Amino acid sequence: MPAFQKNISRHSLLVWMVVFVMLAISVGGLAGCGNRSTPVATPEPTATATPLPSPTPTPIPSPTETPKVVLPIVTNQGQGTPEATASAPANTPAASPPTPATPTPSAPGKKSSTGVRWLNSPEYGMHVFLWWRPEVADRDLQLVRDAGFQWVKQTFAWRDIEGAGKGQFDWSYTDRIVQQVEQYGLKLLARVDSQPAWAGGGYPENGPPDNLQDFADFLTALAARYKGRIHAYQIWNEPNLNVPGRSEWGGRPPNPAEYTEMLKVAYRAIKAVDPNAIVISAGLAPTTRWDDVAMPDLEFIRGMYAAGAKPYFDMLGAHGAGYKAPPEMDPAEVARNPVYNNNDPSPEPLKRIYCFRHVEDIRQVMVENGDADKQIALLEFGWTIDPRPESPYHWHAVTPFEQGEYLVRAYQYAKAHWSPWIGIMSLIYLQNVDWTPEKEEYWWSIIEPAYPELKLRPAYVMLKEMPK
Repeated sequence: MPAFQKNISRHSLLVWMVVFVMLAISVGGLAGCGNRSTPVATPEPTATATPLPSPTPTPIPSPTETPKVVLPIVTNQGQGTPEATASAPANTPAASPPTPATPTPSAPGKKSSTGVRWLNSPEYGMHVFLWWRPEVADRDLQLVRDAGFQWVKQTFAWRDIEGAGKGQFDWSYTDRIVQQVEQYGLKLLARVDSQPAWAGGGYPENGPPDNLQDFADFLTALAARYKGRIHAYQIWNEPNLNVPGRSEWGGRPPNPAEYTEMLKVAYRAIKAVDPNAIVISAGLAPTTRWDDVAMPDLEFIRGMYAAGAKPYFDMLGAHGAGYKAPPEMDPAEVARNPVYNNNDPSPEPLKRIYCFRHVEDIRQVMVENGDADKQIALLEFGWTIDPRPESPYHWHAVTPFEQGEYLVRAYQYAKAHWSPWIGIMSLIYLQNVDWTPEKEEYWWSIIEPAYPELKLRPAYVMLKEMPK
């Protein structure tokens, strides 16, 4: 082969080798780009059960009264129902839209007009069910503590403590509950209501006793026995409701002046033996109905102030169900939008109740009555995941993940916008294990009602991970 041909052949071979190498690099680069452009799915948080010690189950005693929980009244259960069409009485002017209150900064350790120090804003709590089963109480208190919460709210039903007769007390359940709460380093808020049969008051309906001194005597005994151990008392629950079959006022129309008399008696009795205990007025049901069956919470609170309630509570109790709205949604928008108020035909100012931020309207009533130096205790708030089409709560059901997200955002919103006037924020619920899917309360819970199985819903996981 001629020398020049050999040189050409060698040159061609080198060229082809370079081309081959460049092609290989290009293909590799394209392959690499392809891998980077393909998104990788990020797994969503799942509610994984955390193993907890399971104490030996104890026999369940026959209760004198099943623990009673009343959810915020559903004021609009569908077009044409009495609660959907009720509005303010014709001779009473409709409430005007309140202007949101502007928080007033407070110095550390600020005291209210009743002498109680303000709490951190907010403090985190859960409504729990510790009464009947010690092993369930132990597990659930651990869940509260592990989530980084500080308070538990527990119903202390008067009829379950002094039900056998006046002066005949059964402290066995309360002794155990107070001790268990202390073991987990938590604070205890006791909701006190449910009069015994011997006290009258429209029993078996929940209602004020015939003689308020009987209630005062009971509270004196309770507060003296647990002085410094029960940290706060909620005096009654939703006295603005008189719904047949679930009246909170003994089958009588809501009456803020009558409730104020009860509150005065309760406040004096508790403070006489435990001056440092926090006395909280009743949480009120959000409702647009205004008649002998129900009264809007703002009007009830105004009636309390008019009756002289101001010196007789350390924190104003409130309920703040979120219904269908995200926690940040403006009450004015909720009142105008039928999607969020379920086409409630009530006057627009009354329809501001269908959202979490209705609590701001409650705060404004305090400010209007010169009571801005007290905090609000949010005694119930949450979102339901009720999937049952026939349920009156289904119209405002959210998904399990929305439930968790909204609860977290509610705490965050309150911390950012309601400090320093928001105190305890107690969500509903950390379940009663006896609830079944047929009960509406089952769907508000942040864990599945079960024992000894532990089935966490997304809400609990998200709340546990939430910065406090």
